[in-house]
Amino acid sequence: PVDLVWGTSPPIFQAVSSAWLARWRRVPFLLEVRDLWPYFAVATGVVRSGLLIRMSNWLEKWLYRAADVVVVNSPGFIEHVRARGAKRVELVPNGVDCEAFSQASDTGALRERLAIKNGFVVLYAGAHGLSNDLITVLGAARELKAEPEIHFVFVGAGKEKERLKAQAKHWGLDHVHFIDPVPKQEMPALLAQADAGLAILLAIDAYKTTYPNKVFDYMAAGLPVVCAIDGVIRQVVEQGQAGIFVQPGDAHAIAEGIQSLVADRERARAMGAAGRRWVCAHHDRKSLAADLSLIIEAETLRYHAGKRRDNAGA
Repeated sequence: PVDLVWGTSPPIFQAVSSAWLARWRRVPFLLEVRDLWPYFAVATGVVRSGLLIRMSNWLEKWLYRAADVVVVNSPGFIEHVRARGAKRVELVPNGVDCEAFSQASDTGALRERLAIKNGFVVLYAGAHGLSNDLITVLGAARELKAEPEIHFVFVGAGKEKERLKAQAKHWGLDHVHFIDPVPKQEMPALLAQADAGLAILLAIDAYKTTYPNKVFDYMAAGLPVVCAIDGVIRQVVEQGQAGIFVQPGDAHAIAEGIQSLVADRERARAMGAAGRRWVCAHHDRKSLAADLSLIIEAETLRYHAGKRRDNAGA
């Protein structure tokens, strides 16, 4: 028997299918919202068609109203989904495997591979798309070209990667390195070889609501975070005393922020250690999984209690 149907959005049409399945089986529908779609797509210009926007907005509202409970991974999403008709909203934020990160150590393999030696490694791990604004990071690297001990390592893939590589070559940025994505289970070992983690998105209001996974990974790895994203994730970094906030979209501000960490490495290490303590206290994956389990259990108990009342009434 089915006690609950779990749908996830995006993709929104998959979530719609889950909602209809829940109606057909007459069981609760839990909707997990990982991104605000179509809000992000419209804000970044990915979706421009007025008809598609209207249809997507209607579907989004229908989904939130159809769900018995909406689970979001960022506090920045709560107001948005409530305003569109969600009856019950629960926050289960992104988590990290603190145990895996605690076991990782710096093998030196990355530095050896890239011939970095004793340089200060600023690492970005994630998608290489337009919304990630990595061209601004290259601008910061260009400003720091005269400081050869500072190296930028971009890990990941995306539509903008080849253009970024070409731009770095055009500017003669020999201290900028691009490597292929690594499996999630290898991320702790990779991050252990860096000195700081960089998080950046386009400077638009929509992204002030997001909780990027990479920030929590950086913190779990004990890296000070260079956070070029305003909003709720900035609050995490500041609450955890886990790094520095720099103005999104500002290459000079990013360069200055990195310079401040290089100039005071003891402070940078202290930020990394504080961030690790904070994230493992508030975002450990095992604890968050238990929270999610309680939400599912409560919803299924409500469902079965309602069935018993209906049967008794009959």
